[in-house]
Amino acid sequence: MRVLVSELREHTGQEVEILGFLHWRRDLGKVQFLLVRDRSGVVQVVSGGLKLPLPESSLRVRGRVVENPKAPGGLEVLAEEVEVLSPALEPTPVEIPKEEWRANPETLLEYRYVTLRGEKARAPLKVQAALVRGFRRYLDRQGFTEVFTPKVVRAGAEGGSGLFGVDYFEKRAYLAQSPQLYKQILVGVFERVYEVAPVWRMEEHNTSRHLNEYLSLDVEMGFIESEEDLMRLEEELLQEMLEEAQTSAGREAALLGADWPSPPKDIPRLTHAEARRVLKEELGYPVGQDLSEEAERLLGEYAKARFGSDWLFVTRYPRALRPFYTHPEEDGTTRSFDLLFRGLEITSGGQRIHRYEELLESLKAKGMDPEGFQGYLEVFKYGMPPHGGFAIGAERLTQKLLGLPNVRYARAFPRDRHRLTP
Repeated sequence: MRVLVSELREHTGQEVEILGFLHWRRDLGKVQFLLVRDRSGVVQVVSGGLKLPLPESSLRVRGRVVENPKAPGGLEVLAEEVEVLSPALEPTPVEIPKEEWRANPETLLEYRYVTLRGEKARAPLKVQAALVRGFRRYLDRQGFTEVFTPKVVRAGAEGGSGLFGVDYFEKRAYLAQSPQLYKQILVGVFERVYEVAPVWRMEEHNTSRHLNEYLSLDVEMGFIESEEDLMRLEEELLQEMLEEAQTSAGREAALLGADWPSPPKDIPRLTHAEARRVLKEELGYPVGQDLSEEAERLLGEYAKARFGSDWLFVTRYPRALRPFYTHPEEDGTTRSFDLLFRGLEITSGGQRIHRYEELLESLKAKGMDPEGFQGYLEVFKYGMPPHGGFAIGAERLTQKLLGLPNVRYARAFPRDRHRLTP
């Protein structure tokens, strides 16, 4: 019966069978050293008399587990039989054990179908899976219902910009830039909903923090008093997500040298106006109306120095900077917020307009045609409750949590301005 590398210590002195990939090899003639990698880790295998296959060949190894302090993990397998299940037919374009210092980022991404096999390359995806698992588990426990909304839509949630057009039979359609309008409608059905799904933004960015397709963790909740209900919910939600990542993907986080953040509890808040004042008067940064990437980075440093927090809510954005469905205030601000994590925006959210007439007025004020939103608007004629929500960018959260140099490493097969393969 197969034994995983992570379980070998329990079988010290016993005969085992391991299945995995040839991670690395060294032939000394009479003695051969192999590193075999499976989904749980890497182990040294000692053998002799083999005709060694190329790295990344898949293997079955039968042998005895013994202790060896010099071997990875302090154990090795003395092989009695090594069977090549499927040989690699040619050398890999990147040496998997040496990928970090032997290849440039573009090479790693171009050959992602094989470079992902590296332990450090796959670790962010393992951590991200744990974050998503914690996301689902917390919301399920709070009475939320997971929903699945269309990804081919008639109009964008935020207007006509940033949309990827597609031909839908005889009509023009678009890839969804957000499930926003649908999750609002579904608040009228379930009161509390969430979705884990990809979204698309046709933005010509080419930075270390932008993707054109990314995984959005969306939340929408009915019968709220204000955006404060949402921020408190997100604090508790993030705590569970991080706990799950530490518990089930702690090995991967440690492998990447992750600097675990301060707890996302009682996250400090600055209004948009206060944030701009801090940037101008205390940090000497000439900020405009919107907050640039550099402004967010500086605010992240400020939050750490001033509050000892890796997290910062920026609240009450001006109406001009928020989508049409955001609940306005009389002073020209909105019941909205962004969450910065170590100076990077990972969440945008707020309370929504829930009255039909106000939505119509807001659409027109934004220069948008209500006709394109008829299916969405109709539900607001039937007693929609005060509600709101937010969305977490899974790749950005993973990137900052693990200190990745580029958000592309937080997605298995990233799509950006220039990348459509693999």
